[in-house]
Amino acid sequence: MGFTPAVVVEAPNLPGIDVESRPRHLSPSSASLYRQCPRKWKHRYIDGLADPPGPAALAGTFAHRVLELLLLEPEPDRTIARAKQLARHVWPETENDPDFVALALDDDGARHFRWRGWQAIEGLWTLEDPCTVRVEATEQDVRVDVDGVPFRGVIDRVDATDAGAVVSDYKSGRAPSERFRDERITQVLLYAAALAELTGKRPVRARLLYLGQKIVDVEVDDHNLGPAVAELQDTWTALLADCDRGTFDARPGPLCGWCPFVGFCPEGKAEVRTRQDEGRIRADAPALVVLADAS
Repeated sequence: MGFTPAVVVEAPNLPGIDVESRPRHLSPSSASLYRQCPRKWKHRYIDGLADPPGPAALAGTFAHRVLELLLLEPEPDRTIARAKQLARHVWPETENDPDFVALALDDDGARHFRWRGWQAIEGLWTLEDPCTVRVEATEQDVRVDVDGVPFRGVIDRVDATDAGAVVSDYKSGRAPSERFRDERITQVLLYAAALAELTGKRPVRARLLYLGQKIVDVEVDDHNLGPAVAELQDTWTALLADCDRGTFDARPGPLCGWCPFVGFCPEGKAEVRTRQDEGRIRADAPALVVLADAS
């Protein structure tokens, strides 16, 4: 039997994303969002649709800012009393933030917000004594090529130890179960890879500090750094291919119920309706309000 050539089907002439709108770098949060749902990534980063942070995210930002300032203090001064002073100093920044103003919290809501932020700040002492930490940098903006991927990220903290540098990232949300542990630790592994490219020295550990709960950390080695960087490369390649085609597939699932862009996504709407009909979505899912308003 002779050789039969493959049938070549010409791809449709889809409009690609113009050069000016294409991403110039990839951050851990951007990469994670793309892997979760390319359509959601497009709405956020290409279309520039509004995705205002909620109370939990803003309270976390408040806590991050206070801890950043605290760890810049001389080691003996990193006390809870000093953290309270810094929190009072930082609060006007948060109170006047347009995203916070947009929450339109009443007095009780604002008090709960401040309490939530303070609980995260105070939670650092559950994990470690900040007076014993040798800080090399806080909020370090890293921009470097990581194996061909233009990477950008902000590292919450880089500590010095006798064994080498330790990369740490604060988290004010709930600590993950073992099922999602590796996915979350990838973020700080990428920070470690970027810092290694920048300084020529690989950090020895990468940590997620779940304030008031626990530390999730790993030793940085070839066995975990290699897969993290390879996943970053695969994500960057797939993202650029989507930009070339001008198409970004939706990945419907449980998170559609909380997606701020569900009103722009037919697949997301269908997913939410199906889950609602089958009783598989929480009654407080914001997408239900969007669908109700559209009907």
